[in-house]
Amino acid sequence: MKKLEETTSLDLIWGAEEIAKIIGRSARATFDMLEKRQLPARKVNGRWVVERSKLVAFFKGDAA
Repeated sequence: MKKLEETTSLDLIWGAEEIAKIIGRSARATFDMLEKRQLPARKVNGRWVVERSKLVAFFKGDAA
């Protein structure tokens, strides 16, 4: 049986600048995409956050 930590662990990317680094876009372009809901992210306490696996799946076309 897996540990609770393993099954609930999320690899989160916090902030538009960090998301931009992952997707290879400028912070401004990424922020624009986030505001237009073009990326699978959401705001938490005023800060953008996305789960790494969802971001990868989105760009692979596995989720849209």
